[in-house]
Amino acid sequence: MQSHHSEASVTSTHQIFDISKFKVSCGNCSLAELCLPWGLKLEDINELEKIIKRVRPLQRGDYLFHSGDKFQQVYAVRSGAIKAYRTTEEGNEQILGFYLPGELLGLDAIDTERHVCTTVALETSSFCAVPFNRLEELCQQIPGLQHQIYRLMSRELSSENQSLLLLGKKSAEEKIATFLVNLSSRLHVLGYSATEFRLPMSRQEIGNYLGLTVETVSRIFSRLQKDKLIVIDRKLIKIVNEPLIRSMCTGIKESSAKSQTAAGSQ
Repeated sequence: MQSHHSEASVTSTHQIFDISKFKVSCGNCSLAELCLPWGLKLEDINELEKIIKRVRPLQRGDYLFHSGDKFQQVYAVRSGAIKAYRTTEEGNEQILGFYLPGELLGLDAIDTERHVCTTVALETSSFCAVPFNRLEELCQQIPGLQHQIYRLMSRELSSENQSLLLLGKKSAEEKIATFLVNLSSRLHVLGYSATEFRLPMSRQEIGNYLGLTVETVSRIFSRLQKDKLIVIDRKLIKIVNEPLIRSMCTGIKESSAKSQTAAGSQ
């Protein structure tokens, strides 16, 4: 299942096999409330499950799809982490976001019917794929499914708006704090620890996404650790002072935030 693939897109038919060959189904999947089956009746989930396929796992550096590829399927991340990026006119990589289990890829290609970004695995990752033409057919039969797609598209837009705010007028320190809090919240929804987690992306990739140099990212991480707000062990991050890290996202000065934290503990 985890054999190495080339950098070619994995959207060809021979690289996808039916989910019925696996024991895990949509109905008992741990991602059920984060993915398409959320809020659907059991009989509707069974219909949806018939069209869902499992994409063979990718290894680190393997591509799911490239910018310009024909849009055929919506992908749900089951495990691992994915980086989405565009290539600028100068030939540089601009990271647009990182995707975790339970999050969907490909919704932004519905309009042009072509993928507008390239997606690559940051670590061994697995997916479910939903052929969009079949999904449209099911939406006509299951009103709840159509509503769910609207909800997911709305969530995608909300995420993009948050990214714009993140890359706006925030200072470098505020960007790093917001990035950590956002990642913490997303992992917490998945049932993982909100205060101790491994970063699937490199500091250079974090800097690219936030519009910071890798030196700035490393310097701020070191400062946060020196101030005993976080503990870093390579890619493992432990948030020691979560209230203060969260307060930094809004631009509250460190001294003021410390006073509020101390007052709240009395």
